[in-house]
Amino acid sequence: MPWWEIVGWVGSVLVVLSLMQARVWRFRVMNLVGAVLATTYNAVFGIWAFAAMNGAIAVIDVYWLWRLRRERSDAAVYAVVEVAPDDAYLRHVLAVHADDVARHRTVPAVGAHAPSSSAPGLPALVAPVAGAQVPDPSTPGTPGDELAFLVVRGDETVGVVLVRDDGDGTGVVALDWVTPRFRDFTPGEFVYRHSDVFAAHGLRRLVVPTAPPGAIAYLERVGFRAQADGAWVREVAAA
Repeated sequence: MPWWEIVGWVGSVLVVLSLMQARVWRFRVMNLVGAVLATTYNAVFGIWAFAAMNGAIAVIDVYWLWRLRRERSDAAVYAVVEVAPDDAYLRHVLAVHADDVARHRTVPAVGAHAPSSSAPGLPALVAPVAGAQVPDPSTPGTPGDELAFLVVRGDETVGVVLVRDDGDGTGVVALDWVTPRFRDFTPGEFVYRHSDVFAAHGLRRLVVPTAPPGAIAYLERVGFRAQADGAWVREVAAA
């Protein structure tokens, strides 16, 4: 098969495969490479209609990659909403994504899991026992209090961070999860960036007991530091 035929086929395959990607960044990168190859192939053989179409797609991909990268750490794009640990919408989000949450934890769940018929395997943090008192966000927390945060982009929920107060000013991160579309980004950083919310609950440090290798770069990015015992700790700024 001539080399130019290979270039054409590779470009076409990449464009098709890009449409199967759930992650926004991966979709744009694969689509861009495929569109550039397809543009080159069609231009070489004088197929100008398809060259123009793929060229336009490549330009659009470049624009969105630039915009996604620019907005990655933009607090004006992402917002953090604190909710009660038994919030109905929070439970709905984790129930809908239960399988994905179990497979793609940024940090491991802490403590036991609370099975349920609607969402087996959800963290115990979001399955409070009947009659449990919901913490008052206006007062410092007490051991056992649970904090829940939704990271939103516009009207889309893109991440969930759950923290448990273990006493002595220590908050244990039970879950730090991102939706598949935004898994190439780190929206959880907006929760940690405004750490005064933790100080308001009486927390002085956040602890991730253990972290899988894939989470190390992320934890360092959001301010956690590795400890000799394998845990990761982030100091909380005073309110």
